[in-house]
Amino acid sequence: MATAFARNQWYVSAYAGEVGRDLLGRTILGEPIVLYRTEEDGSVVALSDRCVHRRFPLSASRLDGDRIVCGYHGFTYDTSGTCVYVPGQQRIPRTARVASYPVAELDSLVWVWIGDPERADEKLIPRAPHLADPDMVTVRGMEPIDCDYGLLVDNLLDLSHETYLHGGYIGTPEVAETPISTEVDEAAGVVRVSRHMMDAACPPFYARSTGIEGRITRLQDIEYFAPCLYLLHSRIMPVGQTEPVFRTEITYAITPGAPGKVYDFWAVSRDFAREDDEVTKFLHDFNHTVVMQDVDALNLLQKALDSEPAGYQELSINIDTGGLAARRILARLASA
Repeated sequence: MATAFARNQWYVSAYAGEVGRDLLGRTILGEPIVLYRTEEDGSVVALSDRCVHRRFPLSASRLDGDRIVCGYHGFTYDTSGTCVYVPGQQRIPRTARVASYPVAELDSLVWVWIGDPERADEKLIPRAPHLADPDMVTVRGMEPIDCDYGLLVDNLLDLSHETYLHGGYIGTPEVAETPISTEVDEAAGVVRVSRHMMDAACPPFYARSTGIEGRITRLQDIEYFAPCLYLLHSRIMPVGQTEPVFRTEITYAITPGAPGKVYDFWAVSRDFAREDDEVTKFLHDFNHTVVMQDVDALNLLQKALDSEPAGYQELSINIDTGGLAARRILARLASA
């Protein structure tokens, strides 16, 4: 069953570093959007990515100053989406405009509001300040997945799969064996899942980046701010010690592209070995491998679900508590 879209919400459309003077096309909640920065002050513009004339993608067009000139027939749009030029005539049709979407740039993320623009309130955007913290080093990427976005939410809220899907990377037996605690704030749309492993094997992700040998205390504290932002606050230290604490902030932005399509924005921020370029490259490449393991699994899972006969009954257990809470919140947001 497809997860319904909540339109009157903020979604991550891009990393700030992705948006510049080259036109960038993204599809969010089924809406094709073109993003760019203005020459005047560098602010981000988000417009509908279809010319009103013959629906040519504006992301495949060009900029003239801060105006987009359609690459097919030359219809020209200003930053508000208003058409300011049409070929071959002086009169511009009253309906010659494309939608403009509210945009906010926070914590190195570009957020866009797809719903009623009158309801767009930047104060509602959940924060990930570590992404722009000069005392943290961040690696990041984005992978599109051909699955319902609710499957990615499920995946991230139940980390017991690390033991089996990511063994030899971030998974150890203790992840699946350790019980979780879950807190749900239905009104705020926040789900928190914690797994504290007091004596665990140190997976290669941490052993090779921190230099720790032997067993560790591994604390995983998740905060999911429906519908888009997921934060995993990770702390590790040698078992039996309180110092040093190696802090890693793992961020996911879960942005539905279209039915059966989701953008998986991922980032890993750390407060250790900040000057070590080899550690930076290792964490980027290693985490990208982990993300691709999820991508492959979720693509496969979606195909399996698409072939299920009608009436299939899903089985859930204790580890699914956070994911089931997220489903309830997403359904409520979509119906609001």
